[in-house]
Amino acid sequence: MAQDLELLGEHACFGGVQRFYRHASAEIGLAMRFSVYLPPAAREPGAKLPALFYLAGLTCTEETFPMKAGAQRMAAELGLVLIAPDTSPRGAGVPGEADSWDFGVGAGFYLDATQAPWSLHWRMESYVTRELVELVRHALPVDTQRIGLFGHSMGGHGALTLALRHPGLFRTVSALAPICAPTRCPWGEKAFTGYLGTDRHVWRDHDASELMARQPRPPYPGGILIDQGEADKFLAEQLHPHLFEAACAQAGQPLTLHRHPGYDHGYYFIQSFMAEHLAHHAAGLGAGA
Repeated sequence: MAQDLELLGEHACFGGVQRFYRHASAEIGLAMRFSVYLPPAAREPGAKLPALFYLAGLTCTEETFPMKAGAQRMAAELGLVLIAPDTSPRGAGVPGEADSWDFGVGAGFYLDATQAPWSLHWRMESYVTRELVELVRHALPVDTQRIGLFGHSMGGHGALTLALRHPGLFRTVSALAPICAPTRCPWGEKAFTGYLGTDRHVWRDHDASELMARQPRPPYPGGILIDQGEADKFLAEQLHPHLFEAACAQAGQPLTLHRHPGYDHGYYFIQSFMAEHLAHHAAGLGAGA
């Protein structure tokens, strides 16, 4: 499987290496790209390091996180591998793909679409949780028993929902300005109608607040971390962290929800709190162990 990877570029970075890959995806049916940061510890013989998957937001790509988040310095110190897939299929030739849902190129929403024409290629849930995890297990010095998941905005929605929908796959989870209740916001309603159809009961299976409220016991007893800027222009209409907070209280799920005055939705906000998120995951994944 490793031989199927095409290395597009690599750059020395804080004693490790930042790489960008492309491969033919069986789940998506198109070429997909992802980025990987390998810390210095990855060079040690027989290394198997904890890994942190990052899911980016609406109009981003696999390049956005490594270029803008400022995560590599601390990941090098902690011995964390950082993996960031592209957000969506590219080049499917679907009419309207380029401006789908006003989000850019067919924003994937980290689910498997069931409605034509999206269902053929828009399979981001299966791509991340099945194909990419398996690819990483074979190709990189990663311990797939120690994987964490986090993301921003649409990717924060993806991190929370995939962590809840695939218990045991990810040991830690966090999010920055996530879409917490997509069944109750315009972004989610538009995307879910297109990808999943009009049955709102089906939508609930991809809504982090709905999923958390159903939990019979706390799924992440070590805690979930969320950071949210209070100057985020999308907060009131699209993000609704208070609904996820209420669902966690109902389920008994420990949640640390930090609200930050003055911070907006962009990567200056993400940079400001990246160290906190890496430390959260490092503790839960036993980084350095």
